[in-house]
Amino acid sequence: MNILLVEDSVISRRVLEQNLAKKGHTVVQANDGAEAWEIFQREPIRIVVSDWMMPRMDGLELCRRIRARSDANYTYFVMLTARLGEENYNEAMDAGVDDFLAKPLRARELEIRLRVGERILGYATQLHQLKSLLPICMYCKKIRDDHDYWQRVEVYIHDHTGTDFSHSICPDCFETVTKPEIEEALRTEAAAQAEAKS
Repeated sequence: MNILLVEDSVISRRVLEQNLAKKGHTVVQANDGAEAWEIFQREPIRIVVSDWMMPRMDGLELCRRIRARSDANYTYFVMLTARLGEENYNEAMDAGVDDFLAKPLRARELEIRLRVGERILGYATQLHQLKSLLPICMYCKKIRDDHDYWQRVEVYIHDHTGTDFSHSICPDCFETVTKPEIEEALRTEAAAQAEAKS
């Protein structure tokens, strides 16, 4: 798992990086939230472990920026902090923080939080895949959009991609649908003409 580690203390960052690397994680390091934000925009990061109080940009602002991105996969955000108290936790939760670890940090606690984070990211990926499925009626083949409105597949694709269709008949449908309909119409016409002559 790629982890973005954001910590302004060089010593703390090195200790954390070594612990994470021992567990098989790939660690990308940043000195503060501003540097982390630059890294986050160009690299596929799914877990961020960030200190709260840092120069230039703190962990809370970093989390807010990550949450404001609607086009990205979900990122699990763990906040490292010495700031305790319900008011601080509520502020961080409102910013989008997923979990907290109190300083001084214990490596085992971080490992547990990361395992939970990986599990949640797996569920988030599954949910994203399910949301990308298009419900289609098995009878009339209309598609249900995000507003629970059913529409013809041609209309749905046109509205979402701008693509238009020209209609035709495939060989299978010609043999099983169109040809029998033509033959039935010819028989009906022949019967009507025969009846008119008699």
